[in-house]
Amino acid sequence: MLLAALPRHPALALAATVLLASCATTGQAPSAGAAQLEGTIVSIDLQPWTYDGNAVIQVDAGDRGHVPVELPARWNLCKAAAVDAQALSVGMRVQVVGEASTDGGVVVCSDASHRLSPVGPAARR
Repeated sequence: MLLAALPRHPALALAATVLLASCATTGQAPSAGAAQLEGTIVSIDLQPWTYDGNAVIQVDAGDRGHVPVELPARWNLCKAAAVDAQALSVGMRVQVVGEASTDGGVVVCSDASHRLSPVGPAARR
């Protein structure tokens, strides 16, 4: 149905093209790569989800300092399994596997192996 509407609505065609292009390039920045870390959650900001942004979980990764871990609002566009953000808490020890962002953070989304999951006693609850 959308394809039939595209020729009659050039603005919609442009918007669809930009959306598809951005989806195709997400996480493909040249300086980005795989990232894995373990640490303790120091803050949880789910507020960006209310306006379709990425939630940010700050993880204290020891020598690496505080690392922002981004959880996309649109999990249906990710290959990774959704993270149960409601089960996370400050002070919880977690393992993070994701795509390194150019700003030193990690995005959990673009691969089925990506995750943010509790480790240790909290993982058995």
